[in-house]
Amino acid sequence: MQFGVDEAGKGPVFGSMFAATVALEHPAILPDGIADSKRLAPERREELATTIREDARIRVGVAEITTARIDDPETDMNSLAVAAHAEAIDGALEGLSLNALESDSITGLCDACDTDADRFARRVGDSCADVLESAIDLEIDARHGADDDSRLVGAASIIAKVERDAHVAAIADEYGPVGSGYPSDPNTREFLESYVDEHAELPPFARESWSTCEDVLAEAEQTGLEQF
Repeated sequence: MQFGVDEAGKGPVFGSMFAATVALEHPAILPDGIADSKRLAPERREELATTIREDARIRVGVAEITTARIDDPETDMNSLAVAAHAEAIDGALEGLSLNALESDSITGLCDACDTDADRFARRVGDSCADVLESAIDLEIDARHGADDDSRLVGAASIIAKVERDAHVAAIADEYGPVGSGYPSDPNTREFLESYVDEHAELPPFARESWSTCEDVLAEAEQTGLEQF
């Protein structure tokens, strides 16, 4: 069996980060059109994600890293990316037995979220829970740009991106247009500044530890002092 893992939402100032694992025996059963999720239109990503999830031959695992975990001062984004990958792998492989496999080994490829891809692979492997029979050998590798090079990682990137997009859409349904959630998005910045001006605090889905949030709060405080 083989699997691929990727994340979506590591850099935004709003909302959770997601990671997804797609695991299967034969990569040829993946639907046509798989590519890095960033290269696909949202509608196409959703179509492919549905096809992947509905295929009983494909195992899918998804992990969510909430803003509360991201803002925890005892951790960092590299460690959280490791945790997200490991949790998604565990979700996809949980309950898998040797009888269900054509071989006694499972190999996985992650899109590396660390400058040192080998170190990232080791950390993910060490973080995976003991969810497999001891007779099953789990091997994990990581490469930069794997979502472009590997159809399995590309499939995982699609699942993760669709999960992240649905998460942002749910936020927008409740709070109004929030943009993509990335600091570089002027719509996101405008929403954040307006919310802070109106409520004198950050929205509950903001990553409080991000410099963008700290800057907006500082600007609002300074404006208030000047007006006083």
